[in-house]
Amino acid sequence: MKLNHKELVDLLQRAYSAEKAAAFAYQGHAGSVKDEIQKKAIRQIELDEWNHRSEVLQIMNQYEIPVSKWYEFRFHVIGKTISFSCYIIGWFMPFYFAGSLESGNVCEYFRMKQFFNTLGIKEHDTVLYEMGIKEKEHEVYFLSMIKNNRLLPFFEKVFKWGSKKSSNNIDMEDIKPVEGSDIYCRRK
Repeated sequence: MKLNHKELVDLLQRAYSAEKAAAFAYQGHAGSVKDEIQKKAIRQIELDEWNHRSEVLQIMNQYEIPVSKWYEFRFHVIGKTISFSCYIIGWFMPFYFAGSLESGNVCEYFRMKQFFNTLGIKEHDTVLYEMGIKEKEHEVYFLSMIKNNRLLPFFEKVFKWGSKKSSNNIDMEDIKPVEGSDIYCRRK
């Protein structure tokens, strides 16, 4: 079955390739930190990203959606560049920008779920929900690492993400179940 939803197809293709960029970035990030607990946590997040890539590919294959060569190339370069830069830009910025990136990634999966639902397809609800929640967990982890850093207020003001601003509306203290998750990431 082919999907007649251009925005959903593009979102799946972008997410598939962007997960590779994130995984590459976390390889450099894990390699650049000295603390073994942080290193282990970041490596686990890398594994989560590879798993998300695999899950998205399974969905794409089900609907005969090809992998975008352009997105693969673009995100490969982005991921490798970020990976390398983690060794140069210090400790704070990789944590900050990883958290900011993960904050936005949360909504990719909830929008996919919403798009599928507009087509009457609900079979991917659970996996897309779980990936969205996992991305939120990543965001929370990265923010927890920098929440007391003196640079956070400045970066939050400039880049619009941090302890006062998120790119999604998920409250980890009050997580809705799959069936009630349509309130997440609704476009206004």
